[in-house]
Amino acid sequence: MRVLLTTTVLALLTLAIIFLRVFWSRVPEKVRSFLVYAGVAMILLHVAFTVSKWSTTSDRLNSIINWGAIAGYVLIIVLFTLQNPRWLTTISAGILLVPVFASSILLPLRDLFNPDSPAITRIDNRYVYEKNLWREPGENQNSGADLMVFYQPHFLPLRRKVQRATFNDMQCDASASSANIDHKRKIIHFHCPALSSPAGSSSIDLLLPLH
Repeated sequence: MRVLLTTTVLALLTLAIIFLRVFWSRVPEKVRSFLVYAGVAMILLHVAFTVSKWSTTSDRLNSIINWGAIAGYVLIIVLFTLQNPRWLTTISAGILLVPVFASSILLPLRDLFNPDSPAITRIDNRYVYEKNLWREPGENQNSGADLMVFYQPHFLPLRRKVQRATFNDMQCDASASSANIDHKRKIIHFHCPALSSPAGSSSIDLLLPLH
């Protein structure tokens, strides 16, 4: 449901920007400059966060930044069609807009419409882990949990992702999974307890390096 809602909102946003492009010459110059610079700034901010693996401590704010970057990208691409030759720039813009609706782009954007906040657990005074429970749509009802470990200093509202693990409910009790850190060995221990049924299932332990 959230994927459908995200796709719909993204499509409406794209149509609104295309509509804005039609009347772009009537938009005051200061407003045009602000929209372009704001779009570029959001793109650069998103790229900086992605490359450095840093983010804010608010998942909702992170999602807003993602949406701002996508809106900025669409705006720049749509305005590109104002250049000559129009037929070539229009075709190029259409091709460049297609990846915006790819699943790798849509999935992070849907977090804005998630009414539930992910569970945050502090490991020690420097590290926390976030547990996101997920369920795929369809008849199979595949579900599980994503665990992400962050370095989170107390004095900044920022955090840096250091490691991640995914567990499936068909393999173990993903909702009860957890993470811990062995600082001496510089490893992160992800643990997913065994299912209560069927009999014979076992727990899953992952040891991943602490970056």
